[in-house]
Amino acid sequence: MLPVGRRAILYLGARGALGLLAGGGLLGSFMGCVKAPGTARDQLIFISEEKEIAMGVSAFRQVLRGSPLSGNPEINEMVHRVGRRIADAARKPEYHWEFAVIQDDRTINAFALPGGKVAVFTGLLKYTQNEAGLATVMGHEVAHALQRHGAERYSRGILEQIAQIGAMAGAATGAIDPSVMQGVQSAYGVGVSLPFNRKQESEADYIGLQLMAQAGYDPREAVPFWERMSGCPRQFIGKLCFRSQAVVPEFLSTHPSDVTRINQIEAWIPDAMRFYRPSDIPVAPPPPPRPPYRPEIGPMPQTG
Repeated sequence: MLPVGRRAILYLGARGALGLLAGGGLLGSFMGCVKAPGTARDQLIFISEEKEIAMGVSAFRQVLRGSPLSGNPEINEMVHRVGRRIADAARKPEYHWEFAVIQDDRTINAFALPGGKVAVFTGLLKYTQNEAGLATVMGHEVAHALQRHGAERYSRGILEQIAQIGAMAGAATGAIDPSVMQGVQSAYGVGVSLPFNRKQESEADYIGLQLMAQAGYDPREAVPFWERMSGCPRQFIGKLCFRSQAVVPEFLSTHPSDVTRINQIEAWIPDAMRFYRPSDIPVAPPPPPRPPYRPEIGPMPQTG
């Protein structure tokens, strides 16, 4: 959801990926092209799910060792209750789901790591305000884990490092003009890496809506949550008031703009409502499969 936490954690170890590759440590785990669950989007993933989960568990333990945990029983009970219902909807029993509340009122964030390790910072709760708001966030974060977005970024990071090393070697030998190399790297970041990250965020929004609906939370509550996160009424978002990161042009951001995100969610709500049942029936059966998601033709299909 926000750059603090999950993104930094999931990128741990990527800097040393080339060394591991050179030593053959990851060669046996290479998977290649796979289909993203729930959207059938093509993914390039060079690491096995087992290895990804092991990295997620290790990172989660590291975060918890260095973070103060909330001792508030009501908050912990609410996070665990919402988390368990989202986890049931995720239908991933091989993930050993764990939920933690980190006592940090200044950090407005949550994250989910591979293997079902989920943490919520207390600073987020003033924006969630209720269980449906919390389910919006936890559904989004769990969707990141289900869609293997961390492994996808890890794999892309490997390719980017290989390309950068090759480009630097070419510049050092005079085969490539250094100014041309800088231009290409800059264009790659704006034209490929950032839109790729925004695509993952939108995918997590879409899958997250369905998870919260299947867990018995009204997906229509996602819109007021994101309005609260924007810091201003819907009709003024991006016009008369901004949160700090909203002033960054969307094409230079790793996240969709507030307006784009809310518009997308509103377009996807009718689809998510097909999953929604009152909270006394927490998990609804999935509807029949639909064609794979194609961004150019409209909303994503259901998770299936």
